Amino acid sequence: MPPSSDPRLVMTLDAGGTSFRFSARRERARVTEIVTLPTQGDDLALCLAALVEGFARVRAACPEPPVAISFAFPGPADYPAGIIGDLTNLPAFRGGIALGPMLAAKFGLPVFINNDGDLFAYGEAIAGFLPQVNELLAQAGSPRRFTNLLGVTLGTGFGGGFVRRGELFRGDNSMAAEICMLRNKLAPTWNVEEGASIRAVRRTYAELAALPFADSPDPREIEEIALGKRPGHQAAATEAYRRLGEVVGDALAQALTLVDGLAVIGGGLSAAGPLYLPALLAELNGSYTTPDGRLRRRLVQQAFNLEDAEQRTAFLRGATHEIVVPGTGQTVAYDPLARIGVGLSRLGTSEAIAIGAYAFALQQLDRS
Repeated sequence: MPPSSDPRLVMTLDAGGTSFRFSARRERARVTEIVTLPTQGDDLALCLAALVEGFARVRAACPEPPVAISFAFPGPADYPAGIIGDLTNLPAFRGGIALGPMLAAKFGLPVFINNDGDLFAYGEAIAGFLPQVNELLAQAGSPRRFTNLLGVTLGTGFGGGFVRRGELFRGDNSMAAEICMLRNKLAPTWNVEEGASIRAVRRTYAELAALPFADSPDPREIEEIALGKRPGHQAAATEAYRRLGEVVGDALAQALTLVDGLAVIGGGLSAAGPLYLPALLAELNGSYTTPDGRLRRRLVQQAFNLEDAEQRTAFLRGATHEIVVPGTGQTVAYDPLARIGVGLSRLGTSEAIAIGAYAFALQQLDRS
């Protein structure tokens, strides 16, 4: 039964660095009020007690018994085993904490834990960007359909997830699609997250506006400065987002070379897409130079910005035409335009993660 019409209820959690937000979902919709508790991330006993209390309060509010607990939690972790490793934002987690088994024993329910980037991608593949793009292709009369989706989140960090034909690809060490570990194009001794995050935008603005980093505005203010809606150093603001697009575009080009699918962007910086998507697409559609000076495309596929009406139309139209089957006189449709589309989250990051957690739990329950 598809997650959009499944009557089963799953308890979920949005785990942030300062607060836990608990709720329960059914048929992709929240069915309880959100319970918010502080994480107590520097005290393991208090943190685990908060997790138990939050889920207990949600279970008490559920209209019927839940069938599972499923949520995103920071890594590193052995997600299939439910064991959380050494965390930066929650320093009490050290040495391996068997969080999943603890909650399973406490509530008598299966517990599924994943990375937030993975669940973001899964939610957008189940109910957001991927099905919407395929629906637009169908409406345009195109025979093309996409089955692979790379999801990335731009915010405090740079997260990623990959879904192939409806399956979340987690890797042998629960570390697939850790896109943050790629090299930073503009600062090759740094990883890409230092150029693809909130601190990256603030750092670039501070550098170009000759400000101490501590005095740099938050990215939303920098966005408004770039758009001329707020006083400030407009050139620095515009360049901060352009560099973000270049760095993210380079990382996506590396990843999309391997996965060959659509790409969707979420996270706190996603709303500023008009400021960085042009540079991102320029990177995807850029070129390499061969040793003898010739240019070669960065990607075999042509990349389209699906937030731009003209590019979206060209993406949907493709290059379909009829070709003759040799020796038969019959014809078949052929679209030689190898292409990928990039766009922004259709669900919102938190909603995509919650839907991803819900759908993943039902999928795993059905398999067991």
